[in-house]
Amino acid sequence: MQDFSLPSTGGTTFRFSDARGQKLIVYFYPKDDTPGCTVEGSDFRDKYAEFGGLGARVVGISRDSLASHEKFKAKLALPFDLLSDPDETVCNLFDVLKPKKMYGKDVVGVQRSTFLFDEAGHLIHEWRGISSAGHVDDVLETLKSLSEK
Repeated sequence: MQDFSLPSTGGTTFRFSDARGQKLIVYFYPKDDTPGCTVEGSDFRDKYAEFGGLGARVVGISRDSLASHEKFKAKLALPFDLLSDPDETVCNLFDVLKPKKMYGKDVVGVQRSTFLFDEAGHLIHEWRGISSAGHVDDVLETLKSLSEK
């Protein structure tokens, strides 16, 4: 995976290369403060300590602004950073922009997807086009199975 950087909540910049040395979970979601994205963010929040106990860091990415991310993070008390990709650079890098129908119109939106990287920054698992319900448990179980090897 090529290196990338994005503005992050908390006034910092996230760099992919800075996450080396720990497992990294990058999840892409369509939009702050929508039902499915709220479920997914809350589930990552609720399992955050378990992910950390397995040596994994979590970050979420959408095309929303940092201001929107800060409100969403505060509302859900998310313990991890949200990254803003309004110009879709990283969304394109991960190929998560897909045609969708919204209110009968064709649009391009973020396909809910999650990527798990090892400590060296190599992709070791991906989930694409998933439903938010139960997804975080799948990610956690995969991470646990990798830790047992």
